[in-house]
Amino acid sequence: ELRMSPLVTGVDFVSVPTQDLDAAMEFYGDVLGLPRSSMWQRPGHEPVGAEYETGTVTIALMACEPLGIEFRPQCVPIALRVDDVAAAREQLESRGVEFRGETIDSGVCHQALFKDPDGNLLDLHHRYAPRS
Repeated sequence: ELRMSPLVTGVDFVSVPTQDLDAAMEFYGDVLGLPRSSMWQRPGHEPVGAEYETGTVTIALMACEPLGIEFRPQCVPIALRVDDVAAAREQLESRGVEFRGETIDSGVCHQALFKDPDGNLLDLHHRYAPRS
């Protein structure tokens, strides 16, 4: 039985670095179809971030340069939960998304890896095996 930490009670958001906030917002909003819940900007300045909701964890796009952060794309995937990896992959491919190799069957889940416009690694993920 898993026991929850008395200190950490959840994950509120994961940060995703971007060099082009407009292109990233188009990808996460239009291509992936995630609803945008907020934008961050200082008064009189360009936006420096935007948040997209997945249903469990918020994806926070962060414009690295104006925030003084060195841009480096994430090379480990954020697993995006879907009901059917094959169907989701087909839908994203029809929107121009290119996947890295074939869909993976790990024995407990299906996964399909792809990148956002900044090169951040993402993963369509569906666990089909019950947790033991």
